[in-house]
Amino acid sequence: MSTPSRHALPVSIRALSKHYGTVKAVDDASLNIEAGELMTLLGPSGSGKTTLLMMIAGFSRPTQGSIRIGAEEIVHLPPHKRDIGMVFQNYALFPHMNVAGNIAYPLRIRGLGAAEREARVKRALDLVQLVGYGERRIDQLSGGQRQRIALARAIVFEPRILLMDEPLSALDKQLRETMQIEIRKLHDRLGMTTISVTHDQREALTMSNRIAVFSQGRLMQVATPDRLYARPESRFVAQFIGESHFLAVTPCARGLCYQGTDLKLAEPDKVAVVSPLLMLRPERLTLAPIGERATANDCNVFAGQVVERIFQGDSLLVTVRLGGGEMAHLRLQNRAGNAGFSPEAGTHVNVLLHRADAHIVSAEA
Repeated sequence: MSTPSRHALPVSIRALSKHYGTVKAVDDASLNIEAGELMTLLGPSGSGKTTLLMMIAGFSRPTQGSIRIGAEEIVHLPPHKRDIGMVFQNYALFPHMNVAGNIAYPLRIRGLGAAEREARVKRALDLVQLVGYGERRIDQLSGGQRQRIALARAIVFEPRILLMDEPLSALDKQLRETMQIEIRKLHDRLGMTTISVTHDQREALTMSNRIAVFSQGRLMQVATPDRLYARPESRFVAQFIGESHFLAVTPCARGLCYQGTDLKLAEPDKVAVVSPLLMLRPERLTLAPIGERATANDCNVFAGQVVERIFQGDSLLVTVRLGGGEMAHLRLQNRAGNAGFSPEAGTHVNVLLHRADAHIVSAEA
């Protein structure tokens, strides 16, 4: 994580709920966000992530719970007294103002003088790499440039925290991926406590120090991107973050088994998980011919038959029917000189999963 700026403060959310009649949009959420951290709230539509962001911003009043910025309780403060920068999904730029006027607006309503406004606008434009754009009209900007101006306006008055609501959703795929890196770099330079909302898993993995996953108003798991991807705690998180399939496994004398064979697990203590499932990530599986054990050292070995092999440009997607009838999907890199085993449909094979990648999740939330 980047070094927090001197203005950065932690955010503490405790037992926060928002109910609309019998509907629990956010249900008893508690979350600590460190000073200078970029935390992403991730989840499908209707999961509660945007409702939580709006409660932090002050645009929605919680049914119950606490929100603190540093040591200050802000639940009862109106939005304009929370000292929060906000980047909206549609940017909400003023079309009748030029770029400099848009960026200077929050400074003007705070009563800063013209010289100070000009200096801060120039510094903000430099931070978002748009020096010299101050006199341009908003309709002269590309989507990526408008997004940068919205960011500049949100940070120009040095807020205590920065909130971003689906900040890249209006951009095309290529520009969105470029801006993910740019926002991460900007955050690292500023060291500002930042909370972002998205439904895009790759965006969350690329930009965040940590990710909080929501489902149906409930906070499911909070972890770093690599931990969340490699060690999800439930089937929902494993399916929502990346591509996963699962094998139902059963307790046995020495731990957990699949089709009567003991499993070698990365975390042996996971045998106590309720309704255990073995997570299979396509890129973590490999293939070997039947009878070849040399490559299976410290691996779980599942016998099966290739159902289909699909060319996808940079990779081959191979589907194997395992002994229990479940389908295992493997993604094999397609490159020149690839010595990997890539059999045709109908071939009997072994599917290998290394112990380090053998992770158990719960079928229940």
